[in-house]
Amino acid sequence: MPALVVVGAQWGDEGKGKIVDLYTPFADLVVRFAGGANAGHTLVVGGEKVILHLIPSGILHEGSRCVVAQGTVLDPEVLLREIDELEARGVSVRDRLFISDRAHVVLPQHKLVDGLREAQRGDGAIGTTKRGIGPTYEDKVGRRGVRIGDLIRPSLLEKIEENLEGWAPLVKTLGGELPDAQEVAKHFSELGERLRPFITDTAAIVHDAVKADRRILLEGAQGMMLDIDHGTYPFVTSSNAVAGGACAGAGIGPTAIEKVVGISKAYATRVGGGPFPSELLDETGDELRNAGGEFGSTTGRPRRCGWLDLPALRMAARVNGMSELALTKLDVLTGFKELKVCVAYELDGERLLEPPFDCLGNVKAIYETLPGWDEAIDGARSRNALPESARRYVELIEKEIGIPVSLISVGPDREQTISFEDPFAKSARR
Repeated sequence: MPALVVVGAQWGDEGKGKIVDLYTPFADLVVRFAGGANAGHTLVVGGEKVILHLIPSGILHEGSRCVVAQGTVLDPEVLLREIDELEARGVSVRDRLFISDRAHVVLPQHKLVDGLREAQRGDGAIGTTKRGIGPTYEDKVGRRGVRIGDLIRPSLLEKIEENLEGWAPLVKTLGGELPDAQEVAKHFSELGERLRPFITDTAAIVHDAVKADRRILLEGAQGMMLDIDHGTYPFVTSSNAVAGGACAGAGIGPTAIEKVVGISKAYATRVGGGPFPSELLDETGDELRNAGGEFGSTTGRPRRCGWLDLPALRMAARVNGMSELALTKLDVLTGFKELKVCVAYELDGERLLEPPFDCLGNVKAIYETLPGWDEAIDGARSRNALPESARRYVELIEKEIGIPVSLISVGPDREQTISFEDPFAKSARR
């Protein structure tokens, strides 16, 4: 059975955690292929909220097997805290969680540099979570990174010293003080010993699953518009959040991927700096934020809110090769008298259907206005049960993007979902 990739189609925070949670019962293996602890998946199961930053949300299903692959960057302290919290909830992760020995480690100096740089940028700050993700990826590309497998090797101190030496000039310039190499090595060696039962060659596990014709669910982090290559550079994350990143990040060949499901909210949100054409800086934006509980699961920061941005979604559908779209938080729009959708941009008198190279901050959003609805939809379990205005809203998205909406979330709980079926069934591409 070919693999399925779940990707964020906006600026992250689209509700990928819930979708992965719904898809997991149909999968044999769930794989996180990119990003770090700067991402968070918030799920509501039986009315109880669960937040995960590194471990795939599929771990909540008994018997599921989950992989954190080499494309990720891992903070061992966060990872162990998640393991401990899951065990305390009665969720056993032993023999079900596999951590790549090749995944790079987030070290104290990475968090230090991340914070110092953001402080130096002042008003021009990118808006990182200061979790050290960017500097860790820099070390990976700079060939001086420390990997998870190194934590259980005798050469760890030597690698830590080499890494610190590389950052020393910058930290000194920025007025910081580097941690002691021996203390860092000792602490992370202890963390490595606790992680030892989970550390393995995850690419081999994924390969074996492909060879055995297993169902593989691949999940990334953040969203298309934060992708290092395709997003709103430089206000982006440090990895490939698009579907193509699943191949390198998980160690899977592109021929194994059969379907790509994009996840989008029924409106738009963004955290951190950068252009956001459909942003609402008024009471309507505040109403969206409060109704949707739009506060970061990792940082608690209030998210910037706006109307749905179809040009960004069009680009996401094209770059990711999306087969279909899962639409989340449609229920949040209940009660708005009218709804606006950004259907195009205007730049220097030209109408644009996708984001431009470097002028997104200068575009004017062109809106189409639709009637809203007042009826509660959190109990709807089919499209026909939705108010006519809600159905028209979904149909407009399908028409403009050119792919079907195969799933609609009308509430945070698992059961509050419309049109859900086996995601590994034949692609719904039109």
